[in-house]
Amino acid sequence: MESDTGRCLECIPALAAANESTVSMAKPAPAPAPAPAHGAPTHELLLRDRSTGHTQTVPIVPPIGSGSGSASASLSGSGSGASKAAPADLPSAFVVMPKSANTQSLTVLDNRTGRRYEVPIHDGTIRATAFQAMKVDGAGPDGLRLFDPAYVNTAVCRSKICDIDGDAGILRYRGYPIEELAEKSNFLEVSYLLIYGELPSKAQYAAWSSQVMTHTFIHTRVQELMRSFNPDAHPMGMFISSVSAMSTFHPEANPALQGPDLFVKNQRVRNKQILRLMGKVPTVAALATGQHRIGRPYNQPAKNLSYTENFLYMMDRLSEPDYRPHPKLAKALDVLFILHADHELNCSTAAMRHIGSSLVDPYSAVAGAASALYGPLHGGANEAVLRMLEDIGTVDKVASFLEEVKQRKRKLMGFGHRVYKNYDPRAKIIRRIAYEVFEVCGREPLIDVAIELEKLALQDNYFVSKRLYPNVDFYSGLIYRAMGFPTDFFPVLFAIPRVAGWLAHWCESLDDADAKIWRPRQVYTGEGKRSYVPLESRPEDASILTSTDSHPFGKRSKVAAKL
Repeated sequence: MESDTGRCLECIPALAAANESTVSMAKPAPAPAPAPAHGAPTHELLLRDRSTGHTQTVPIVPPIGSGSGSASASLSGSGSGASKAAPADLPSAFVVMPKSANTQSLTVLDNRTGRRYEVPIHDGTIRATAFQAMKVDGAGPDGLRLFDPAYVNTAVCRSKICDIDGDAGILRYRGYPIEELAEKSNFLEVSYLLIYGELPSKAQYAAWSSQVMTHTFIHTRVQELMRSFNPDAHPMGMFISSVSAMSTFHPEANPALQGPDLFVKNQRVRNKQILRLMGKVPTVAALATGQHRIGRPYNQPAKNLSYTENFLYMMDRLSEPDYRPHPKLAKALDVLFILHADHELNCSTAAMRHIGSSLVDPYSAVAGAASALYGPLHGGANEAVLRMLEDIGTVDKVASFLEEVKQRKRKLMGFGHRVYKNYDPRAKIIRRIAYEVFEVCGREPLIDVAIELEKLALQDNYFVSKRLYPNVDFYSGLIYRAMGFPTDFFPVLFAIPRVAGWLAHWCESLDDADAKIWRPRQVYTGEGKRSYVPLESRPEDASILTSTDSHPFGKRSKVAAKL
C-alpha cells in the first residue's frame, strides 16, 4: 500500500479477523484515537514500512459513523501497545474495510461522508453511472461525475471491430493482424470483414464486389453540384458537401421520412446504403480533384477494374480507350486503404457513432465524420509531416532540427500516438510500400530526410523515453506525393477507406442493445444567477470583441465619401 509520502506499508494481520480486511488511507484525524488500555481485548494490525524496516502496531477502533461498514485505526508505538503520536511523515489514521467476496469489483470510500461503495468491474471497466449514488446529504440531487476531457480514459461503447494493443504495437481487424491483411487480402474484402464481421466466402465476395462496383455512378445533379464549386475549392470541402447532398436523393432511406427504426429493423435498406456509399465515395473523391480542379471532363466509372484501379482511372484517364493504371500503384493504394480502413474509436469514428446515435441517415453521419477527419490534428496529420520535412530540407539539417524540438522551439510531426506507445505497425508496412512506389514513380527526395529523422530520433533517449515512434502519417504523405497527389488531397485519400470503418461502427451501434442517443455531461463553471441589466444602465466598455480582418476590397469602401 502506498502512503501519502510514497512509502510502501506492508500490513501484517495481528489477528485472524484482521486478515479479512483491506487497509486504506484516510485523511489524518484532528487527534489520534487513544490506544486501548494495556491488556484490553482488541484487534490490531502490525504495519511494516518496507523502506525502513520499522514496524508499528495499529489498534482497530469502532466503525466511523452508523452503518458505514468501515473502521479506523490510529498509529501507536512499535509493538508496545502504548499510545504514541504518529511521525509527521506518516499518515495518522487508517480505515479498515471488509474484504469483498467479489474480486471483480472496486471498493470506494467517500471521505466526505464515510460511506463505502462497491462498484462491479466488467471487462476492465466500471459504469460511470455508479458514481451518481455517491453524494453528500443536502448537497443536491447530483452525485459524482467523471471528468475526462477528450475521452482520454473513457470507454463509450463495446466493439468487436478493431483491437489495438498500444504498448505492444498490435492492430487487428476482427482478430486478423493488420500485417496479414495487408499482405494477403484486398480492400474490398477487408471492408466486408469490418462491416459484416467475417471474411467473405467466394460467393459472398463475388456478390459484394460486383454490387459495390455497380453503385459507383453518382447522380448527375450531384455532378452539377460539384461543378458549381470554385476551381480552387478544397477537395475535402467538396467531398463533405457532396456526400451530405447524396442523402437528399434517397428519400426512401431517410429515417426522418420513413421512421426512426428504419435502419434498425430493415437490413436490406441498410445494405443498400452501405453499397451506395462504398461505391460512390471514390467517384466523388476522384471528381473533387482529379477532374474538377484542372477542368477536365468527368470520367465515368469502369466496372471491369478493381476498387483502387477504378479510382485512379477516373482521376487520370484522358481519351485512351484501353487505359489501365499501373498495377503496382493500384496495389500500393489498395494496401494504404486497408491500413486506413479503421482504427478503433478515433475522432472521426467517435463522431460517426455520436451522430449516428440520433438515428440520422448514414450519408449525413458520414459527412459529419468526414468533417472531423478534415481537421489538421486528424486527417491532415500526414500533410503536416510533409510540410515539416520540406522545412527541414536536407539530411544535414535533421540533427539541428531535433535539438530545436527538444528545446520546444519546433514540433515533431508524425511521431507518437494517443494509443500507440510502441512502433505503429502500419508505419512499418507503409515504409516498405514507399520503395515499391519509388520504383515506378521515381524516388521522392524527402525520403532521405525522413529516414535520417527516424534514425536519429530512435537513437535519442529524449524521444525514446517519451515513447515517440513513427506513426502511420510519417511515411504515407511521402507515398501520396510520389504518386502525384496534391497535398490538400491527402485527407480525401484518408476518407475513402475510412468510410468502411465508419459504416462498420454505424452498423454495430444500430445492433447494440444498450444503444442510446449520446449525451455527454458537463461541469458548469460559469456565473450563478444574474439579473438582467438594461443597455443604458450597463458600464461603458469601448473594447470590440467582434473585430475581424477585412477583405482588401473593403479598404475603398471605408474611405469612400458618404452621399
